[in-house]
Amino acid sequence: MPINILINLHSAILVMKNIFSTLTFFLIPVLFLACSKPEKPTSKWDKAQLVWSDEFDGSEVDTSKWTFETGARGWGNNEWQDYKPLEHGNATVSDGMLHITAKLEGEGQNIGDYTSARMNSTESFTYGRMEARAKIPDYKGKGIWPAIWMLGTNIGEIGWPNSGEIDIMEYVSYNPDSVVFSIHSVANNHKDGTQVSTGFVGLPTAEEEFHNYGILWDEESLSFYIDDIDNVVLTFDRPEEYDQNNWPFDKPFYFLLNIAVGGDWGGLMGVDDSIFPATMDIDYIRVWQLK
Repeated sequence: MPINILINLHSAILVMKNIFSTLTFFLIPVLFLACSKPEKPTSKWDKAQLVWSDEFDGSEVDTSKWTFETGARGWGNNEWQDYKPLEHGNATVSDGMLHITAKLEGEGQNIGDYTSARMNSTESFTYGRMEARAKIPDYKGKGIWPAIWMLGTNIGEIGWPNSGEIDIMEYVSYNPDSVVFSIHSVANNHKDGTQVSTGFVGLPTAEEEFHNYGILWDEESLSFYIDDIDNVVLTFDRPEEYDQNNWPFDKPFYFLLNIAVGGDWGGLMGVDDSIFPATMDIDYIRVWQLK
């Protein structure tokens, strides 16, 4: 073989080696990255600090943290329960949990025949991550309406829906295995049929297992999640042109915990008197805020 052909062949081999080395240099990291498990994005809420909680670790309701609303007045929704004070026993603490129990104490099918508890937190909060870990009452039939929610502290002065309402979790037993998340304001509320809501979100173990129900609330939005802050089921953004009618969520709100009986929504399909007593268990209520 002529010498010039040998030289050209040798040069071609060197070029191919260089190309292979270059491709290997770039491809190996790419393959490594493709096979590596991506890290979970860091949320600003990971830096939030716990500022308030009730872990329900004692043997009775902490009355420095909770007050009781009482009465059988329909509560704006034609509800049938008579909310009782602490001493009546519809709200108890044991085994590290709060238990709210709705009971049938009359003949049934009329307002006041059922007792329950409606607890309001003495503390109020503006912005933060609020979370409740709870188990819905065992499913037995239609007629109850448990809720974990918040109202603006100025409701006594300006009324509802002007005060705003944040429904961290609602459940109606005529539609089992599901929960609902909503906000209410003058511009968006259920009385006008304009509320902002998820509708029924399927949760097959709602009545059998504890779940975390929470909100992520800042100056610009309200997001609702189940179990994990990444599992957001609804986000309501502050409108570009906002006021107290469409964004009352810039002031303190307090927690409410209750089980209603019957009512415009809870009793939409009737009330089955065989389902009582019905108990909602709450493991904790916690509030984290950004510093």
